[in-house]
Amino acid sequence: MTLDVQNTEPIRLTQYSHGAGCGCKIAPSVLEKMLHSDIPKPLFPNLLVGNESKDDAAVFDLGDGTCIISTTDFFMPIVDDAQTFGAIASVNAISDVYAMGGQPLMAIAILGWPISKIPAEVAREVLEGSRKVCEQAGIPLAGGHSIDCPEPVFGLAVTGKLNKENLKQNKTAQSGDLLYLTKPLGIGIVTTAQKKGIVQQKHYDLAVKTMLTLNVIGSRLGNLPYVHALTDVTGFGLLGHLSEVCEGSGLYAQISFESIPRFPFLKDYINQKSVPGGTTRNWDSYGHKVSRIGEFERAVLSDPQTSGGLLITVDPAFQKDFEAEMSRLGYTLRPFGSLRSAGKSLIEVHS
Repeated sequence: MTLDVQNTEPIRLTQYSHGAGCGCKIAPSVLEKMLHSDIPKPLFPNLLVGNESKDDAAVFDLGDGTCIISTTDFFMPIVDDAQTFGAIASVNAISDVYAMGGQPLMAIAILGWPISKIPAEVAREVLEGSRKVCEQAGIPLAGGHSIDCPEPVFGLAVTGKLNKENLKQNKTAQSGDLLYLTKPLGIGIVTTAQKKGIVQQKHYDLAVKTMLTLNVIGSRLGNLPYVHALTDVTGFGLLGHLSEVCEGSGLYAQISFESIPRFPFLKDYINQKSVPGGTTRNWDSYGHKVSRIGEFERAVLSDPQTSGGLLITVDPAFQKDFEAEMSRLGYTLRPFGSLRSAGKSLIEVHS
């Protein structure tokens, strides 16, 4: 926890914000209304990925076989410690480049700070956490912009690159593809429990460790032709991001709840009403697209993830090759579902 440099009183960053991490994202249905425009869109033939497919980043074809990736992500504190907040926000932002199958090149900081409420030295710690993550990712924190803001906000604008043939999108899944997830669900539930003062330290530490893990594996996935689609799971929860994959690809999903990676201790926190507000907003936006499920399943599958894992679709003919490659890279992955050309609901959830 950060200390106030003037009176040594602990500064709990989460007390200065009304939302936390990716849980403060605008609900999918509301965002769709905001992005709608009747103005004809200009044609940019080299813009391979814009905002039409709700993908993780924009991609621009340079015409020489390579592409530039551009993305930005920022949010309010999800933890109280300043360095950890800066680090998590940075891991989360850089993930969008990995989710396109690319390699990050550099980052620019985005900082909003309530300078009359929180000392500037605390903001410096946020930036230090970001610098450490950027160094871990092998990129410079090359500059940025800051404003005086009512609530603390931090994130990055990240530029990346990839070979055009390695581009992965969220709308390119194919019927029969197997579904994989690289990080467990439950971040929002655990961090809400921390704000309520009921979380066990070992559970909180595991959630923080998960959020601090870079999705660097995405660069490797870009090289695998049997990986058909890729996206990261963040504020809309697994069901929200999976629905984008399904709708963009014209497919339906069948998933097994028991096979989905998740923290094993979530039920107790859910029973104590440790469910972030973003969960309800998420479900209200896309619940009609999902088969009937129980309250526990809904709380887990709609839970807003901050710095979540990568959602991967894989050609089933290459299941053994994919899982062996992931094992070699230190990941033990098993499919939790598959995609079909038809279904009763966009996403059917089975026990």
